Amino acid sequence: MKYDVIAVVGPTASGKTEISVKLAEILGGEIVSADSRLVYIDFNIGTARPGSGQMRGIPHYMIGIETPKNTYTVGRYKKEAGLRINEILEKNKIPIVAGGTGFYVKALLEGLDLPEIDPDEDFRREMERLVKVKGKEALHNTLKHFDPACAQKLHPNDTFRIIRALEVQHVTGQPMSELQTMSKPGYNVLYVGLNTSDREVLYNRINRRVLKMIEEGLVDEVKALIIKYGRTVSLMKTLGYKEICEVFDGVYSLEEGIERIQKNTRNFAKRQLTWFRANKDINWFFIDRVSQDEICHAIARKFGFIPQ
Repeated sequence: MKYDVIAVVGPTASGKTEISVKLAEILGGEIVSADSRLVYIDFNIGTARPGSGQMRGIPHYMIGIETPKNTYTVGRYKKEAGLRINEILEKNKIPIVAGGTGFYVKALLEGLDLPEIDPDEDFRREMERLVKVKGKEALHNTLKHFDPACAQKLHPNDTFRIIRALEVQHVTGQPMSELQTMSKPGYNVLYVGLNTSDREVLYNRINRRVLKMIEEGLVDEVKALIIKYGRTVSLMKTLGYKEICEVFDGVYSLEEGIERIQKNTRNFAKRQLTWFRANKDINWFFIDRVSQDEICHAIARKFGFIPQ
């Protein structure tokens, strides 16, 4: 099969950025991010945003394109990232989609179609109040009542997507699960999954990454974001940022907050793996068994490009 696109997916801290950049260097490619937090400006340390040194001159797209004051939808991502892929193909370059947001990958490459519904900020605030008063389980139960099929696919902790599903139902009068459709994928994709054969290896990588974020100034980044955008931004409720806000509120000490980020990130990695394992086309590589160069050369051969 002739492939159009390479997709590098997997859990957080599995080395997707490094592998995608190496592949781009070998194949003459450009990178399209598939990370739902990297689309926002100013969220750098807590999202492990790649710096210029990590990018090594390789063009990266879909990073830092929206203000955190606005909500960036999956439907918009599919449209805009699709344009970037087509532009890369027109340059006779190879698009490399890299990231761990399963919804983005499914919409962009697997044919998932989602309704383009503008955010209803008043409704979102109402749902956020529900979470504050009654907890995440109450929010998830609300979705179960209106759209059990959608609720089954979303973890109770994934309040952002649960609120989005309820918001779509509120605006359209139809369950999100009925509005989501599958169309024929627009590209032939070579899917590459990164994981570890020993789960503790991945967990240790996650723990070290969180400590590195703290060393690089995550606490000060969150302070600056609060000053600039306030604490109502949906992104402030996501992994890493939420826990530091709770440290500021006195819910945890900084040490306890760091441990919670590590634990929550490990749990998030489990959910990412569960999501991606549903795609039977993914070619899995274990980063604790083979080197990055070996992985890249194996992918290049499978793509049909034999490096010198």
